[in-house]
Amino acid sequence: MIIAKTIKDAIRNKYAWPGGYPLYLVTNDGAALCTGCGKAEFRSIAHSTVNQIGDGWHVHGAEINWENADLHCAHCGDQIESAYGDDEHEHRPEDAGFTIS
Repeated sequence: MIIAKTIKDAIRNKYAWPGGYPLYLVTNDGAALCTGCGKAEFRSIAHSTVNQIGDGWHVHGAEINWENADLHCAHCGDQIESAYGDDEHEHRPEDAGFTIS
């Protein structure tokens, strides 16, 4: 089952290979789950995914979070790391009232 392998790979390896991009799980209702919750709740995910149960644990697969710095896990609420987004909300000159020309 290719979806089960994809889910297991994402849980075991938080980052995609090649590239090292951050992964997260996508449920059947469109919610995002961090790989930490995927690992902690693997039994629920496996049961719901194999049996096609629409209870929020049914995972469709894993995705790379390219730029969404506001993506949070639907279970624990933690921010899901993005590959190119402003995860750490670094201070930029425009944030301090400076204008860049």
